[in-house]
Amino acid sequence: MERRLFIIRHGKSSWEEEGLDDIDRPLAERGTRNADTMARRLSESGCIPELIYSSPANRALSTASIMSGIWGIDPAFLQIHDALYMAYVSEIEQVVSAAPNGVMNLAIFGHNPSFTLYANHFLDEPLDNLPTAGVVVVTLESDGWKGIGRPHVRQTFMDYPKRQPKELGRKPKK
Repeated sequence: MERRLFIIRHGKSSWEEEGLDDIDRPLAERGTRNADTMARRLSESGCIPELIYSSPANRALSTASIMSGIWGIDPAFLQIHDALYMAYVSEIEQVVSAAPNGVMNLAIFGHNPSFTLYANHFLDEPLDNLPTAGVVVVTLESDGWKGIGRPHVRQTFMDYPKRQPKELGRKPKK
C-alpha cells in the first residue's frame, strides 16, 4: 500500500521576547507567512496529510495549526506528541511507528537537527539542513508505519519557502 510521510520543520521562530523558555518561543511573522505558503503549495499539488502529529513547542504547533487550517483538516486530527520536542531520531521513529495503519498520509512537525537526521533515513542524497518551514514528503510502499525505512521508499520530494519544489530522488524498482 502506498503511504506518504510528511516531515515538516516548524516555521521561523521569533526571538523578540527575551527570557522565554525554548518551548514557548512563537513564530516570527516570516514563519507564519512561510507556513501559509508551504501549506498552499502542498494543497495545490493535491498532496495533503490526513493525520498530523506535532511537537508541543509553540512554533511547531503553530506551524501545524496554520497548515492544517489551510488544508481543512479537523482539529481533532492534529495531535500533540511530547516525544517530538527535542527528539532523538529513535523517538521520532517510535511516534511514527505508532500511527494507525489505516492512515495513509501522516505529517509530523518538529525541530532540527533531529528532523534533518530523520529525513536523511529516507533520502538517497542527504540534506545538510532542513530549512524552517521545509517539507520532505516520502512516498512509501508499506502495509504499516512500523519499521519503515529506505527499502520502502518509492519517491521523495522536498520543498521549502525560498525554493521551487525539487524531487530529491527515486528508489530503483526491485
